[in-house]
Amino acid sequence: MFWLLIGLAAGAIAKALTPQDEKGGWVSSLIIGIIGAWVGNFIAAFTPIRLLIGNALLGDLIVATAGAFLVLWVYHKYLADKLNLPI
Repeated sequence: MFWLLIGLAAGAIAKALTPQDEKGGWVSSLIIGIIGAWVGNFIAAFTPIRLLIGNALLGDLIVATAGAFLVLWVYHKYLADKLNLPI
């Protein structure tokens, strides 16, 4: 339940920060946030980022939001024209 809430918040923040017109509701925010949390934690495991921000709630939210932002950037840069999903 905890990761779902972090994923929802991270996806919503990342969708608000992207310059593209984002469509979709809370379900797409949740999916983007969960994928972003996985990507962010994967990257943070190999870098000293995790040591700097810690394992607290705010640190998890920052890592998940950065990962979700990266997922959205990759989607809009390379996949948006091919997949045509309403994210």
